Amino acid sequence: MTGDFNIRDCSWDPNFCFHSIHKDTLLDIADSFHLIMSEPTNHIPTRYSDNQQESDSVIDLMFLRPTLSEYNNHSIHPDWHLISDHTPLTVNIAILKEDIQMRKYTIIKNSKEEDNFIIELTKAIKGLNTEDIQSKKVLEHIIQSFADCTEQIWYKHSKEWWDENCHRDLELYSLKIQEIANKKCSPWKLINWVKK
Repeated sequence: MTGDFNIRDCSWDPNFCFHSIHKDTLLDIADSFHLIMSEPTNHIPTRYSDNQQESDSVIDLMFLRPTLSEYNNHSIHPDWHLISDHTPLTVNIAILKEDIQMRKYTIIKNSKEEDNFIIELTKAIKGLNTEDIQSKKVLEHIIQSFADCTEQIWYKHSKEWWDENCHRDLELYSLKIQEIANKKCSPWKLINWVKK
């Protein structure tokens, strides 16, 4: 949970000498979601005032899960705020490389395989013995038999569509995400770069 909470308090703003009456309410709300306030790696303002009578402040906060020890700090980036009076906050989340074995099957609509699947499934439904259902156990057995039969018929007439090309494209997509995440530029520049 992160954003501009518009609450000045000496607990997170060392240049502010007072407690806010809204601080406890905010912390109670965060606690109800099992979140705690994250500590910034650099204690600097998050909002820059364009009024010389007003000091810069810390009103943008981040709340994270306390069980995720690797994510208990965030960074404030004053050089990224550009024309905004607020500066972005970021947290690093490690993305582990994972080899996901995927096998996806499909039946093409209006194909010969679809016709055969429907014919066999119809026979299977007609073949169900539903004349003597006197207990929940018997009903569950019939339902399970039907589910097993449907699965067998499905795999008999379907074809695997997740192939090596899909694996290759997924890997390229993952590399592109990593490249974007590692690119050293402001979030706004990054969004424009992705759109291109």
